[in-house]
Amino acid sequence: MEETISLKELLQTLRKRISLILSITFIAILISGVISYFFLTPIYQASTQLLINQSKNEQATVQYNDVQTNLQLINTYNVIIKSPAILELVIKDLKLDMTAGELNGKITVQNETNSQVVNLSVQDTSATMAAKIANKTAEIFKKEIVNIMSVDNVSILAKAEVADHSSPIKPKPLLNVAIALVVGLMVGVGLAFLLEYFDNTIKNEEEIEKLIGVPVLGTIAIIDDAQMKKIQNSKAKQNASLRGETIGS
Repeated sequence: MEETISLKELLQTLRKRISLILSITFIAILISGVISYFFLTPIYQASTQLLINQSKNEQATVQYNDVQTNLQLINTYNVIIKSPAILELVIKDLKLDMTAGELNGKITVQNETNSQVVNLSVQDTSATMAAKIANKTAEIFKKEIVNIMSVDNVSILAKAEVADHSSPIKPKPLLNVAIALVVGLMVGVGLAFLLEYFDNTIKNEEEIEKLIGVPVLGTIAIIDDAQMKKIQNSKAKQNASLRGETIGS
């Protein structure tokens, strides 16, 4: 016979284990908040934009092949921007205490599809330093690309600037806490059902009826010592009262 669980039983399980679920959720939120606010280092981002001008020829009309060539050129530029040939000069000019590989990890270069604009983003623990690295990288790339590829078709559209009240892009404590809340609830509910599944003890007559398939005719109450003494004292008083009435009559 296949055993089914009703919605009422599910709710009863959740109600019975509600303290466990809330405790796990609270611990998850607490740990997430403490780590996000006190242990994770804030990371700031600054971005600058470069325009890769399309090579001009005598024809004013842009052909499909010209567009494809230009896009391939931009992809090449994206690689050159993060190459040691550029980054070593950035490190030297800004006197950075890091290697070209470490600086490479801070820089992200990308462009939108079919766009001649290249976005150069830098992440750093300092908003000011992130802006300095972004601007210096764009400046050196614009200068060195003339020597590297014998072309002068790079323009700086927008320089990276530091806002008065810059906000870090990560960590995001509120988002982390929200994720911890959801994860804590999921773990708590899962653990509650797991404990209920492995709990083979019988707690009331309803479970007995379900287990053996016959109705319960009676139950034996459990009386502790305090209740037993109270019952004995009550009976003793009743007996004393009855004896007094018998003597009086």
